[in-house]
Amino acid sequence: MKRYIFVRNAFLSVIVTLLLLTVGVTSILAEDQKPAAATPAPATEAAAPAAPTEDKPTGSLSVSGLSKYVWRGYENTKNSVVVQPSLTVGYKGFSANIWGNLDTKPYSTTSASYSSTWTETDLTLSYTKTFGILNAGVGYIYYGLGAPNAGAVKPLDSEEVFITLGLNTLLTPTFTAYKEIDHYHQYYFLLGISHTFEFNKTVSLQLGASVSYLLSDDASTYPKYNDNYQPTSDKFSNFHDGVLTASLPINVAKYLTVAPTVSYSLPLSDDAKDEIKARGKLTNPGDNDSSYLYGGLTVTLSF
Repeated sequence: MKRYIFVRNAFLSVIVTLLLLTVGVTSILAEDQKPAAATPAPATEAAAPAAPTEDKPTGSLSVSGLSKYVWRGYENTKNSVVVQPSLTVGYKGFSANIWGNLDTKPYSTTSASYSSTWTETDLTLSYTKTFGILNAGVGYIYYGLGAPNAGAVKPLDSEEVFITLGLNTLLTPTFTAYKEIDHYHQYYFLLGISHTFEFNKTVSLQLGASVSYLLSDDASTYPKYNDNYQPTSDKFSNFHDGVLTASLPINVAKYLTVAPTVSYSLPLSDDAKDEIKARGKLTNPGDNDSSYLYGGLTVTLSF
């Protein structure tokens, strides 16, 4: 427990230090009225993209192969490679994205063996407007959820609306607030920072970090769990998960990029640790992990 608290506090200290640095630099930029150019951030959540600078449609098609599917601190697959295709089109600040997840080896608590299963299809619609160094956006996400394996119960689909605010300055700080409007009643607040180090025109290093806060307004869908991993009558309200991400995009052709990526997800509170373990894949919640190291490769075609 002491080691966990030390790691969590160190993680939060790094985030706070970088944000304080960002505030100082932002103040200087505001005085000079010379906004810095935005740097791309590793994707950790569906959010409104920056408004395109050219008055023409843009698009990208990507496919990721990852060692695990982790979403908001939850392990959605276990001991399985996932394939995640994504298609995005944008025009004058408007953007539409469709994303999916294929579990190549669905997990079973028994010795059952299942074939590959398509577990999720998400649709995101958003609009972003730039005001000087500020990006502001709104959006909607539909989560089409499938059964985790053949014969399993299909989860209820989910819908969210979100707003996002970002600064085109050092570390590109971005704050996004999500509100579930269908079945799983909760707010999810995400604060992220990122920076890109360009080695040359071909290779760059992208580093990102995020912290989140989960605020439930329904104890039946997002309750607080006790130390025995049992749901209580209280609603969850605490810091939730943090993510560190490193990516190495390589421009192999004019419109083609290959990016090896590694991420580390961890709970930011004891409440989050109990909740994440309770929602894990193993029958005994105490045997579940709450921190995950995972990664893979993403191939992107831009057009």
